[in-house]
Amino acid sequence: MLMPKRVKYRRGHRGARAGKTDRGTTVAFGELGLQATEPAWVDSRQIEAARRAITHHMKRGGKVWIRIFPDKSVTAKPAETRMGSGKGAPDHWVAVVRPGRVLFEVSGVREELAREALRLAAYKLPLATQIVVKETPATLGASLPGRGTEAAAAAVVRAERAAVSSAATAAAAAAVRARGSEA
Repeated sequence: MLMPKRVKYRRGHRGARAGKTDRGTTVAFGELGLQATEPAWVDSRQIEAARRAITHHMKRGGKVWIRIFPDKSVTAKPAETRMGSGKGAPDHWVAVVRPGRVLFEVSGVREELAREALRLAAYKLPLATQIVVKETPATLGASLPGRGTEAAAAAVVRAERAAVSSAATAAAAAAVRARGSEA
């Protein structure tokens, strides 16, 4: 079970989950990744269950990276205890996950096998996810709600189309010149 060795404060505030993440949004180590599309607290048991699902489906082949760590304590008071008398004792540990964060990465196996393993891991997690590929960093932000805009993604597509059409125009002009020199 993942948990920090020691922390500065054992019983922290709940904090806010609002907003998008500003780091850990791209696949950095593996070939495929599992990316969060909504905010959540992911418990250390859920992280371990997802990791076991991935390694079991890949038959312990390939390599798995866990990109989140449960470093926030969640406290709970004993059952049937009256209000007051201070904050409860630490009960379990969670990782605060915001939209865009890559949770797991996989490499060293066939893409179909890795996709299926990540899909099985997604069932163990309390949030919506999507599978992302290392070779597509431009479309990562555009596919998330609020991260990047459709206009920015459309501008990238227009620029690619313009480059292709200008190359085709240059090739056609060269062909016309070649025909003119033959005559």
